[in-house]
Amino acid sequence: MSKIRVLIVDDSAFMRRVIRQMLEDGGDVEVLGAARDGAEGVEMALQLKPDVITMDIEMPRMNGLEATERIMEQMPTPIIMVSSLTVEGAKATFDALDKGAADYISKNLTTSALDLMKIQEEFLGKIRAVARRKHYFTSLRPVKKPVPAAAAHSPSMPYPAPAKKSFATQKMALVSIGASTGGPRALQEVLSNLPEGLSTPFLVAVHMPKAFTGAFAERLNEICRLPVKEAENGEKVRPGQVFLSPGGSQTKIKRRGLTDFYIQIDDEPRGALYKPCVDVCMSSVAECYPGRSMGVILTGMGHDGREGMRHIKEKGGKTLAQNEETCTVYGMPKAVIDAGLADKVVPLDKIAAEIVNMI
Repeated sequence: MSKIRVLIVDDSAFMRRVIRQMLEDGGDVEVLGAARDGAEGVEMALQLKPDVITMDIEMPRMNGLEATERIMEQMPTPIIMVSSLTVEGAKATFDALDKGAADYISKNLTTSALDLMKIQEEFLGKIRAVARRKHYFTSLRPVKKPVPAAAAHSPSMPYPAPAKKSFATQKMALVSIGASTGGPRALQEVLSNLPEGLSTPFLVAVHMPKAFTGAFAERLNEICRLPVKEAENGEKVRPGQVFLSPGGSQTKIKRRGLTDFYIQIDDEPRGALYKPCVDVCMSSVAECYPGRSMGVILTGMGHDGREGMRHIKEKGGKTLAQNEETCTVYGMPKAVIDAGLADKVVPLDKIAAEIVNMI
């Protein structure tokens, strides 16, 4: 089997060495070259035609955002951004994803080489996953900015404002959405196309570090018709609100009495691989809203969310999965579909409409 051919673009000689070592140690990756800035990265990408590109964001001459945009315009290629664990790094990363980047890997600019090596397994996993989906990126183009929330009543909106429903008449009392690799882009597509006026709340869990989730919630709130915020411990579940699970913790729905539901954020289970974990999130939703919860699984590596979706199904709820053709990585949806747990399998651009239909 041929090796995955990777181009590294980073202005730090130290990071170029570390990334090369991490990738080549995997045994199935060949580093074709290492560019020192975005301009050189674009030139080398067009010349070498790699399977995957790793891209730093802050670089001289041409930064990673401009380089990503140029590469995706001239020769669409899976690009993994190498991002700093800061709010500013998060915002730049989301801009890169809008321009067509496949995913990102987080780094700490002050960390040691030994600490950086700890992310090797995740990095290699993402390289392999996007390389397998290389054909998906050949037709991928930058995200068109969604209509902002202020324009929710424009005549061109795809949905009329839904009729208000009481808790007792809602088919689905809460929708839980899970995603991982490719998730930020997919979530932006789904949530920005939900109509104003929905009374059903949403709880979203995406594999993302703590420094990123607050910035992502703010970004979604600017472009969605429903209000979006990062979830806080103890706050009440409110109609029509989209809650984004904070990174680094587990988010669960808890119940007081018959109709009083609130959010609990803690570290349990401590042994969970992901924080937030989609299985943990969805299982709590299934318990609190038996027969009246809906689970949605979007693009991502691995199988997180499969058991949560199973729990929702066992409790009589509804489930929806993104189809293979529109996934950045067909891992999490595949696990759900192969287990027979998806009521519907839908392309990304139809998921918002299906959610509205099912709730």
